[in-house]
Amino acid sequence: MAAILYIATAIGLFIVTQTNGDWEIVRHTLRERALTSIAVSEGVIIAGTTNGIWRSSDNGQSWHESNDRLSIRHARWIVSSSYTPMTFLIGTEPAGIFVSSDGGKTWSSKPEIGTLRDTNGWFLPYSPKAGCVRGFAVAKPDKYRGRIYAAVEVGGVLISDDSGKTWNLAEGSDGNPDINRKLGTMIHPDVHSITVHRTSADLVTAATGGGLYRSADGGRSWRNIYRCYIRAIWIDPSNAQHIIAGPADGVSRNGRIEESYDGGQTWHLASDGMLSAPWSRHMVERFVQLDNDLFAVLSNGELWLKRLDGTSWHRVLSDIHQIKAIAAVK
Repeated sequence: MAAILYIATAIGLFIVTQTNGDWEIVRHTLRERALTSIAVSEGVIIAGTTNGIWRSSDNGQSWHESNDRLSIRHARWIVSSSYTPMTFLIGTEPAGIFVSSDGGKTWSSKPEIGTLRDTNGWFLPYSPKAGCVRGFAVAKPDKYRGRIYAAVEVGGVLISDDSGKTWNLAEGSDGNPDINRKLGTMIHPDVHSITVHRTSADLVTAATGGGLYRSADGGRSWRNIYRCYIRAIWIDPSNAQHIIAGPADGVSRNGRIEESYDGGQTWHLASDGMLSAPWSRHMVERFVQLDNDLFAVLSNGELWLKRLDGTSWHRVLSDIHQIKAIAAVK
């Protein structure tokens, strides 16, 4: 079955297929829209912008705005639940969370996020807006709960145990956005992305402005496993000790790819094929896995790929520029 990439860019959405190793752009749509994020479930595409959501149920042939009850229009990140088809979550700027259980036709807001945001004074260093939700991690549900984590910049980690219906701060995240304080076993509040391992809803790893943090107890306590500035991480689904990360020395300064096989105790450079790495002015924004392929979206808008059983990266789809996010399906 052919792989399909949905590539959100500053000049619309590209839908790309791969057959026998060859990539083909089959559609360029929403050309007048600067997209921020993208998610796909059961053939429904949800595309985010700074001014609302666009929805397609026919693989991008036709689109309509889908902003019913979406009171904050700036979508920073969208995710679809791989465990609950037609369920989408949106993280917004200012910080908010909206959930749809009908394939993105309607959205329910989570007012507790606004209360936490305003009470704690969440902020963004580059924007007057009050923080943003810029990542989700959906755990494999069990018969007792549907665990989801959310990453807040600058605010910390949120947690839901009822599939996104209600949210609280994780115990090891107090909501205080002050980054210049002793954190102990708490997570750095400048959280950029978050991931949960498929073997345990309690094993969660977060990329922050103060380093890579890991919790083995559902966010109650955290330890810093790499001190750096970082936005992107990938955890091996079959081995939680195997991590690929996109650290930098500061915001888009000396960005690179590094790898650890011992849970972050030791790291080695893993940018083979990227001749200019470390990069002086950009870094990895996101990693996305599809089967044995790992994609890296860079902050300069490039898309790179490596086989997980290989060692070298190569750039793909170099004709597509200003890439912001991708969704990959088969």
